[in-house]
Amino acid sequence: MKERNMADSKLKKEIERGSYKNCIRIKGAREHNLKGIDVDIPRDKLVVLTGLSGSGKSSLAFDTIYAEGQRRYMESLSSYARQFLGQMEKPDVDSIEGLSPAISIDQKSTNRNPRSTVGTVTEIYDYFRLLYARIGIPHCPKCGREINKQTVDQMVDVIMALPERTKIQILAPVVRGRKGEHVKLFEQAKKSGFVRVIADGSMYELTDEIKLDKNKKHNIEIVVDRLSVRDGIQKRLTDSIETALKLAEGLMTVDVIDGETLNFSQSFSCPDCGISIDEVEPRSFSFNNPFGACPDCFGLGYTMKFDAELLIPDESLSIDEGAIVGMGWQSSKDEGSFSRAVLDALAEEYGFSLKTPFKDYPDDIKDIIINGTKGHSVKVKYKGQRGEGVYDVAFEGLIKNMERRYRETYSDNTKQQYEEFMRIRPCSACHGQRLKPSSLAVTIADKNIYEITNMSIIKLQEFLENMKLSERQLFIGAEILKEIKARIKFLVDVGLDYLALSRATGTLSGGEAQRIRLATQIGSGLVGVAYILDEPSIGLHQRDNDKLLGTLTHLRDLGNSVIVVEHDEDTMFAADYIVDIGPGAGRNGGEVVATGTAADIMACKDSLTGAYLSGRIKIPVPAERRKPAGWIKVRGARENNLKNIDVDIPLGVVTCVTGVSGSGKSSLVNEILYKHLAKSLNRARCIAGDHDGIDGIEQLDKVINIDQSPIGRTPRSNPATYTGVFDMIRDLFATTKDAKERGYTKGRFSFNVKGGRCEACSGDGIIKIEMHFLPDVYVPCEVCEGKRYNRETLEVKYKDKSIYDVLDMTIEDAVDFFENVPSIRRKIETLNEVGLSYVKLGQPSTELSGGEAQRIKLATELSRRSTGKTIYILDEPTTGLHFSDVHKLVNILHRLAEGGNTVVVIEHNLDVIKTADYIIDMGPEGGDRGGTVIAKGTPEEIVKVKKSYTGQYVKKYLEEK
Repeated sequence: MKERNMADSKLKKEIERGSYKNCIRIKGAREHNLKGIDVDIPRDKLVVLTGLSGSGKSSLAFDTIYAEGQRRYMESLSSYARQFLGQMEKPDVDSIEGLSPAISIDQKSTNRNPRSTVGTVTEIYDYFRLLYARIGIPHCPKCGREINKQTVDQMVDVIMALPERTKIQILAPVVRGRKGEHVKLFEQAKKSGFVRVIADGSMYELTDEIKLDKNKKHNIEIVVDRLSVRDGIQKRLTDSIETALKLAEGLMTVDVIDGETLNFSQSFSCPDCGISIDEVEPRSFSFNNPFGACPDCFGLGYTMKFDAELLIPDESLSIDEGAIVGMGWQSSKDEGSFSRAVLDALAEEYGFSLKTPFKDYPDDIKDIIINGTKGHSVKVKYKGQRGEGVYDVAFEGLIKNMERRYRETYSDNTKQQYEEFMRIRPCSACHGQRLKPSSLAVTIADKNIYEITNMSIIKLQEFLENMKLSERQLFIGAEILKEIKARIKFLVDVGLDYLALSRATGTLSGGEAQRIRLATQIGSGLVGVAYILDEPSIGLHQRDNDKLLGTLTHLRDLGNSVIVVEHDEDTMFAADYIVDIGPGAGRNGGEVVATGTAADIMACKDSLTGAYLSGRIKIPVPAERRKPAGWIKVRGARENNLKNIDVDIPLGVVTCVTGVSGSGKSSLVNEILYKHLAKSLNRARCIAGDHDGIDGIEQLDKVINIDQSPIGRTPRSNPATYTGVFDMIRDLFATTKDAKERGYTKGRFSFNVKGGRCEACSGDGIIKIEMHFLPDVYVPCEVCEGKRYNRETLEVKYKDKSIYDVLDMTIEDAVDFFENVPSIRRKIETLNEVGLSYVKLGQPSTELSGGEAQRIKLATELSRRSTGKTIYILDEPTTGLHFSDVHKLVNILHRLAEGGNTVVVIEHNLDVIKTADYIIDMGPEGGDRGGTVIAKGTPEEIVKVKKSYTGQYVKKYLEEK
């Protein structure tokens, strides 16, 4: 400790000396709500930026330090290069000295492309592709026999075994999937005496002028010989084969006229099945390349298919009552529609009634409705606008009918509507393995590339250590294996040992994606870089926090500056330096409250962070826990890694679902509980994860998922529009004397429709000016001066304030302004109570953080009249929240439960867990080693369970009580 204090004082002296070799010196930072702050951040140290949500931490870290570091790098490039790299705006800051090249590892930059996996992002999959191409053992995809090279004699024997007089062409595939015009190749072929070529499936004479698009990939085959199979051609055939093999470097194709094309290779062929496979290359194992990808699903591993469960979601209804909800079939309950006429004809032909509940039909009738009559025609009597008639219709079935309509429509909107009735299913050809059969037939240590990448990282690490290879394989693959093992170790070090390399990045949480990028950066081994991270501890159990901190300190020890925006207590205590931004949020923040070590922050009386760290302010543990008002039971949960478990969830209380990362919390709560309830209670079109059922749903009337997704995608969406209070405010303005005199209705006060808005900017308040080679510039509209409305609308006043003035008010001011209008005041008051006093009523949703968006959703729920039968589901609501904001959040969750509602929260934050009425702890580990409930009960009961990691950490918090 003494050494640590000496190091801290040395660090302070270095900063005071003002040498920017030792620190990043920022002067006059005014980005967003920053109030022209000056701050020195030590270089090559682990620095934490903390403060209330909305205080300006991200504005300083990302919008100032990172943006300027990135911009300076871009400025060093030519203007020609810059036009391809996107545009960087100069942050609003006077000067930054001592800045290193900056790398941002935030949560928003995760690749959501379905082709992106953990393996491709970390580049481990690229090494595996190389490994399999170099030391993999090919097998026949049909019989599984090991494949060896073919000789010319073997090729001749196969061709001679074709029926006599079969016409064949011997082709040399000289170009396979390569861009270019290939003019020289055609000239060379012509000089060599060849007459014809096949380019991209079309036959050309070499005397013709052959023009190919140089930007497209082409396949070119030279026609070496054309023969008819009969005795006596063996010598000519042998010569032609040798010529073709020489031209195409060991490859040859035999085009059998009116038959299947035969591929031959001097490299690999199965003598039993006669199957030849291509030369094994790294691209043979890429599911993003046509040479390796499964041709049915194009390497995605899944296909979207129409699902009978989504077309007929409620089987207790009859067709008459509207059981079929698929696009184009909703009219089947209406007499006189063509879809109804078809179903009437089916009912008459096969003897069933449209008044019978769908679930009571025998399986063969269900099959006819869903999959069709298999070509059998029925007589459809239909009276349309052009008269009445009887038509013979072979009914194709609901699913085929929907598939045909989906294919034939050109409208993107209509396609999206059809996709609501589709479900993602594993590809029937590759069974989700994404690659061609020939690629999956290549093995190392008896495992193909999919089997290896589908293991959890901890199992993969063990497999690589123990796998048996031949001496030759070890000699060739030693370097590749060394790189793979090092990168896998980095993933284990950041607490991601439960993931598999085949996991799609789109399914990862923000924290997981960030830690993967962190592992990749450690692998790159860069030095002298400023790494800027945004809450890397999100989604990480306290047990794994030490691993993450070890990774961050390792990055620092390499010689990098590590700047972390973080609210986690452990990270702050491990940091070399802390910058506390505040004192409040929004316009009440943007100043530096305290700097120094954790001890300095705790000693600062003005620092709210210090007050929570030191224990001067605490989130209290409830004196008594609520008793459940009832229970619902999830039976046989098997989704992902869940081990066929039954889980009882209490009603009328706050329940925390806890456990280490990857233990099955999200699978249980989001995939099974939420989706089942959303379908049953909210009539949502979704299919829950694999489980037997949920008992006790009749005790609930609706389910609400409150996540951190934005409340709107455009600047037109704001807290006032989302909560519905803007409608009330517009009604209020429409009742004013000014509005009545002018004949204005509430529509006049909307900035989304013509009438009251400023038409110069269409109600946006800003105009975008495009600048070539420079960032686009947004300027306030000259006509309305950024006020969004035209002059006549702004002349209508309520208590001397125009509609623009009201939208420009903070929530704190609006509570006082509308004190005499109870309906408006009540809604705005809930926004104030959830800690959003600093946010403006008309603040664009694009400027709100995830935590702020979530609290606006919570406030909207609080302002509604409670039925006492609602279940609220929240997934890690403390993301991005300071201790003080967590304190407010805990109070809100308990207020929701006080009204008799049920709150289910997935959470790692111990302050939330210790205040819960009931805990369901999943585990014991992540991935395959998780998926069971290891403890349940009140926090006091969880503490007594020895194998519960959560219990061990909560114990300390309960003892402080």
